[in-house]
Amino acid sequence: MRHHNILNSKHEFLKKKISNINNIQILELGVAQGNSTKIFLEICDLNNGNLISVDIIDCSQVSNNSRWEFIKASDDEFDIINPKIKKPLDILFIDSLHEPNHVKKVFFNYYKFLKVGGICIIDDVSWLPYVVNKKKENSYVAMTNYNTFNKVLEIYNSNIENFSLEFFFEGSGYAVITKKENFKLLEEKKVIFKKKTFKNFVKNFYLKLPKK
Repeated sequence: MRHHNILNSKHEFLKKKISNINNIQILELGVAQGNSTKIFLEICDLNNGNLISVDIIDCSQVSNNSRWEFIKASDDEFDIINPKIKKPLDILFIDSLHEPNHVKKVFFNYYKFLKVGGICIIDDVSWLPYVVNKKKENSYVAMTNYNTFNKVLEIYNSNIENFSLEFFFEGSGYAVITKKENFKLLEEKKVIFKKKTFKNFVKNFYLKLPKK
């Protein structure tokens, strides 16, 4: 029941984020059982939109909706998929191979198809449900999601003028990127901060002094 509630919470967040976009154009990377696909198609039906979904597995039986085009391919087969995108995208949904460098590769390719104001949603950026002593404990998933989260931060660190960024941490989480400018994305830049400075040393020293 708890897992079901978390899924519902993520789906409700997704619906609220995109349900008021007229003539909505969506590109979905990763279909699986089609849970997100069905939500997108519901919104397309209401808002006169269209959905293109990509998966390496044949998921064509998920729906027979005329607003849906399914492409059986890896989402980094850009020579196949790019020509299929005929209109600027309102939504780019990345839920395919959950590996930081792959996420970066597909994001950098498809970002140029997003219109200004368009939204990219990257699934599985929260590692919290998978850490030690959690019900879904899984060190591989925890580390992968953590590294994806950091990869998104590094991309944002060099593209603050290009897009805004927010996070949703229910379940496995979403990174939500909203395009602000039509400029080309810059390569990611590591987030660096000084952990030890003389000022911090002095501050910590006085904090450790016994109280009078």
